[in-house]
Amino acid sequence: MDNPADSRFYQKYFSKQHDMLRKAVREFVRKEIAPFVDDWEEQGGFPRELYKKVGELGYSSVSYPEDVGGSGGDLFEEIVVNEEFMRGGSPGLVASLYSHGIALPPLIKYGTPEQKEKFVKPVVAGDRVAALAVTEPGGGSDVASLQTTAVPDKDCYIVNGSKTFITSAINADQITCAVRTGGDGAHGISLLVIEADTPGYSVSDKLKKTGWWTSDTGQIFFDDCRVPVENRIGEENKGFYYQMENFQSERLAMAVQSNMISRMCLEEAIKYAKKRTAFGKTLTGFQVTRHKIAEMATRVEASSEFTYRVAAMVNAGEYKVAEVSMAKNFACQVANRVTFDATQIFGGYGFIRGHLVERLYRDNRIYSIGGGTHEIMNEVISKMIL
Repeated sequence: MDNPADSRFYQKYFSKQHDMLRKAVREFVRKEIAPFVDDWEEQGGFPRELYKKVGELGYSSVSYPEDVGGSGGDLFEEIVVNEEFMRGGSPGLVASLYSHGIALPPLIKYGTPEQKEKFVKPVVAGDRVAALAVTEPGGGSDVASLQTTAVPDKDCYIVNGSKTFITSAINADQITCAVRTGGDGAHGISLLVIEADTPGYSVSDKLKKTGWWTSDTGQIFFDDCRVPVENRIGEENKGFYYQMENFQSERLAMAVQSNMISRMCLEEAIKYAKKRTAFGKTLTGFQVTRHKIAEMATRVEASSEFTYRVAAMVNAGEYKVAEVSMAKNFACQVANRVTFDATQIFGGYGFIRGHLVERLYRDNRIYSIGGGTHEIMNEVISKMIL
């Protein structure tokens, strides 16, 4: 099961071109990431030079348009890159290394040529780090109630407030930030690009998390930050709707990553069960273990196929809000079960650092929360089908 899509469904979604990309990315990850992941996890971060290496090879932007420095590839090329970087063994690293994946899409779709030149191309090249800043200490999933204000003052907005749980907050050179430029609710929100060297902009120490140790998560504070009006993305007070579109790609990416967590745990469990002996035979000699692995494999295949099918519809230009939410929720549910079962098969070793399943068990927990909680996804689904 070395390929995340090694199943009878594989050829429905991936071509020879995708296979070539997969081999190249896998080799890069094998040489440049996998040998260092354990150390980076303990250090709580990875070298900034990695952004540049990824950018130079074009792996930061395979599906971005060529006019912003991307390769113009399809969604499944992006999925290939996502899956193979997850194979490095650190979901937190992928989260921070690709934080631009949720920060740049609104700029690419609604930004001016000048904004793309200044804020997109340098990030694609690996010269700058971009993050998305939406969540607030008192808001959580309730995006429409955010409190960070941006008050017009001649050719600037004066920004005050704070954001929390921001991936890449510590290293970001710029953030795509949701702010309140109008009245209450969804109709009063805009998106601004705020640069980290703006006076009044400050960042907390790195937040200590249960998982995603290599991801530099933090809080960002704004104290009378003067942000040029020209940094606004698209129309004023349309930011909520831009971000709702942006959530779709983020949620699909999280479904892909959840499936990869499940697949890696399955693979590790199979390898371990084949060599671990108890009561005179390997764990695979026990029916209870064989059946547990069979159920794990079934769940992984079902979730992967559903995610790929939804991705194919999105790749064809269809706007599948409910289906994307379903794919995220189902992938997260499967990952919750598979990481638990893999840890159970490993026994005490599954609770000891240095084993991949231990890290994946911890890192997996955020996926049912980030990008829209399980409960919010159910609310989205119910609104679409009722």
